[in-house]
Amino acid sequence: MLELYYSKTCPYCKKVFDYFSANGIEYEAKDVSEKINHDKLMELGKLSQVPFLADTTTGKTMYESDSIISYVASLVK
Repeated sequence: MLELYYSKTCPYCKKVFDYFSANGIEYEAKDVSEKINHDKLMELGKLSQVPFLADTTTGKTMYESDSIISYVASLVK
């Protein structure tokens, strides 16, 4: 399962959302304005930065929209 931590005002998050939507990628969105999601982001990534992707299947985590898109693109090939 892909978990995407995001902020509503983040343009880089929108870029990832747009890619996921255009390519039919299933994921769970985690709004970091909610304390439980922000706490989990800090636990997993240690930085209060979005977008942040956690792949619960592989344990892989990453920041940066381009890295997230490249990683997810590699999964669907």
